[in-house]
Amino acid sequence: MTVTISSDTLKRIRAAAAASPKVEVCGLLLGEGAHIQEARACDNVSATPATRFEIDPAALLAAYRAARGGGPAVLGHYHSHPSGHAEPSPRDAEDALPDGRLWLLVAGDTVTAWRAVAAGERHGRFTRVTLACEDPAAPSDRQSCWKDYS
Repeated sequence: MTVTISSDTLKRIRAAAAASPKVEVCGLLLGEGAHIQEARACDNVSATPATRFEIDPAALLAAYRAARGGGPAVLGHYHSHPSGHAEPSPRDAEDALPDGRLWLLVAGDTVTAWRAVAAGERHGRFTRVTLACEDPAAPSDRQSCWKDYS
């Protein structure tokens, strides 16, 4: 499966991670079907934000309420690994529900996409997803995000 995201949205995620190199930044991925329309930054309310993330529950509930009211669906979330790799960690696997949600991970300039599933290829919980960039100036011009972001 391929998930699409605008190159501007990816740039904002990368910029947020770069601006906070000592803590994991996080946010929600909102959209429809296999298209991420928005990456909404959220506070990391973890007691140990340098090594763990926890999306502010109030932001999460508000996004689900908005989706029930006709807003974009919550497709998943993103977070950074300030001193790691852009791939799910064993701790991520422990925290993830096998609900099919997207996980975008950012480390440095690299951004990767994963889906949380039962019996995934990575730590038994995640399967890699192809992430395709859409340039808003030319919506029909899709290119592999791996070329630009990994």
